[in-house]
Amino acid sequence: MWLSVALEADADHADALADALLEQGALTVSVEDAEAGTVHETARFGEPGADSEVSPNLWLRNRVTALFEPSADPDELPRRIAAACNAVGIDRPSLMRIEEVAEQNWVQLTQSQFEPIQINPRLWIIPSWHAAPDPAAINLQLDPGMAFGTGSHPTTRLCLEWLCENLQGGESVLDYGCGSGILAIAAAKLGANQVIGVDIDDGALQVAHDNAAANQVNLELRHSRARLDETFDRVVANILTNPLCLMAPVIAARVATASGNKPGGRLALSGILESQAEEVIAAYAPFIALRRGAALDGWVRLESAAGGQPA
Repeated sequence: MWLSVALEADADHADALADALLEQGALTVSVEDAEAGTVHETARFGEPGADSEVSPNLWLRNRVTALFEPSADPDELPRRIAAACNAVGIDRPSLMRIEEVAEQNWVQLTQSQFEPIQINPRLWIIPSWHAAPDPAAINLQLDPGMAFGTGSHPTTRLCLEWLCENLQGGESVLDYGCGSGILAIAAAKLGANQVIGVDIDDGALQVAHDNAAANQVNLELRHSRARLDETFDRVVANILTNPLCLMAPVIAARVATASGNKPGGRLALSGILESQAEEVIAAYAPFIALRRGAALDGWVRLESAAGGQPA
């Protein structure tokens, strides 16, 4: 049985306490909101409700949980905890509890947290260890990894839904900020005949390459430093508000304009909180007109009509 020790620390001491516990022999240490699950829980990491005036990494009250090996002497643990606390200037540690943690199959436990995700009747996202609930649907295989995008985040889902609604087959698609490649791969599986994914992170591009191979689709992947002159029938960018605003002229220029009998392209942006929508709409107004589309859990998708012109 492993031994878990949980303490409380304020924002000024939590990180240092975590390091001190590792020096005292803890195998792992986690820092979480001590108010999690209560009405006093504090949002972090840019999700709806986050307080931009507070550190993005710590809470006012933190639960610091350390895991010790089964051979650790439970009678010795209080001394080791006290030593860690004293090392960071906490005179009287608030020892919440010492618990035994049974050995588990951690891989199996982690996998159990990721179930198939149905985007709509047409598209599913399936971890590799699961059978497809609907073999007749378009099934995109994707495992959690180092790059953003598994289908579970509202912004990714909003973009996947948009692709399902706006791809009939044969289109060219640009996924700007492709991360894991989930949107680009979905576009290819939905019938796009040319798909380019762009990202600033070499690691993300490698992940996207591997995911494309696992799904047996062809993507062209480029670093954001590479030249990009083409225009596209569909452009999707799931990033964050600030970079979306900064890159407005670059992203909008990739949307194909109407030509002859061919309608212009369409653009969808996500990674935007509902409260930030008007800021992004204004940033793109000189280049392409955007409107609010679907919203989910505090996030919104902005989209243009076919061949959208400046507002």
